[in-house]
Amino acid sequence: MKVLLCSSEIVPFAKTGGLADVAGALPFALENIGIEVILAMPKYKSIDEAKFGLKKLNKDIYTAKIGKGITVYFIDNKKYFDRDGLYGDKDGDYPDNLERFAYFSHRVLDLLPQIDFKADCLHCNDWQSALIPVYLKTIYKEKSFYKNMGTMLTVHNLAYQGLFSKSEFPKLGLDWNVFTMDGLEFYDKVNFLKGGIAFCDIVTTVSRAYAQEIQTKEFGCGLEGLLNKRRDVLYGVINGLDCGAWDPSEDKLIFKPYSSGNWEDKYFNKTALQKECGLQVDPNIPLLGFVGRLAEQKGLDIFAAAIDEITKLNLQLVFLGTGDMKYHLLLQGVAKKLPCTLSLSLKFDNSLAHKIYAASDIFLMPSRYEPCGLGQMISLKYATIPLVFKTGGLADTIEDYDPLTDKGNGFVFDCYSKSALVKEIKTALYFYQQKNIWNKLMDRAVKYNFSWDESAKKYRDLYKKCKPSA
Repeated sequence: MKVLLCSSEIVPFAKTGGLADVAGALPFALENIGIEVILAMPKYKSIDEAKFGLKKLNKDIYTAKIGKGITVYFIDNKKYFDRDGLYGDKDGDYPDNLERFAYFSHRVLDLLPQIDFKADCLHCNDWQSALIPVYLKTIYKEKSFYKNMGTMLTVHNLAYQGLFSKSEFPKLGLDWNVFTMDGLEFYDKVNFLKGGIAFCDIVTTVSRAYAQEIQTKEFGCGLEGLLNKRRDVLYGVINGLDCGAWDPSEDKLIFKPYSSGNWEDKYFNKTALQKECGLQVDPNIPLLGFVGRLAEQKGLDIFAAAIDEITKLNLQLVFLGTGDMKYHLLLQGVAKKLPCTLSLSLKFDNSLAHKIYAASDIFLMPSRYEPCGLGQMISLKYATIPLVFKTGGLADTIEDYDPLTDKGNGFVFDCYSKSALVKEIKTALYFYQQKNIWNKLMDRAVKYNFSWDESAKKYRDLYKKCKPSA
């Protein structure tokens, strides 16, 4: 089976978010189960040719090798990709993003016959490559090389759709008959993601629960009607975790590596982080960690509303991330007023992130919506118990602890409110004091396997189903 995975960002070459992590990890797992996979992405200015061993294939295509034999193809165009940012700069999105990613989609399709790669499935990701299914079923429809090629579009976050002015539509080279309610038209704008969802053969998203949620008005971002129409080919596949990068027994970024059952070394990490962050050094005080964007989507609105109640509890908080200024100012004020209760780092710091996962007792993810989420998977790997809102990938991976059945791997609240969050934190703190229960939770947490292996098998099954429709 031959698969082209197309993404606007791929680790380790270029990254702005989780899309790059998925596009960089999934191919290795696919290769391991016998799928012949190649990758395609833009050749951005930031990609170091020497570091990654890029070789020039022809005037506008470079290649590199990863894994045992995976070829990455880089689309080079100085006009569109020789810039510092991937999608924009300090002033916002690049005004020519429609042209940039329309060009990218065209060039990826033109590349296939040049390298004689007759793919069974073109696996596209997010709005930046969502035009590929559109072009394949319109402009490239009569070209024999592309006959029987299926297309899959994975939606990593439905909120990002690639919206552009109607006046730019002619630049796509498409007939106006696809600028309709059943095509790329969205409230008189061009919508790349909508076009991809309408024209692809299979739609996937990054968890089963999110696949259901995006068919509702609350989470559908205006596309719930189309997604309901396509529900027979809509699937949720949970993202995997790079277990090599996140392994407490091998992690060189934490204070001291530790493994299952060796909880003394986990608590060594806890007291070391307390000291580094200026908190009271005491292994018995519950330490709650947060790593992520300081934004409403991540639950900062209800956390901010509850912060006075939360900081009166016997606990410590460590926050790492950046986001909305109102949350910066709020947390800065609390950290200044209660330096022994809350430590705040307004930055991206990979080393500190690892330390927080390793040192915390409880990991906070009260996200309003979370298509997949990796934080809860990482925290389980580090025997740090997640506290989450029941949504998307969090609902798929975290089961609320039930003391009657002794089942569950975290703490889950299902009413998105300040009071529900506070109640769940109090519940977690209660069980934290029951050391026999807490040790069981830690022992159970590290046994969960969120590697890419199982997800890759599910993608393989979907690739087999991915046949072009009329």
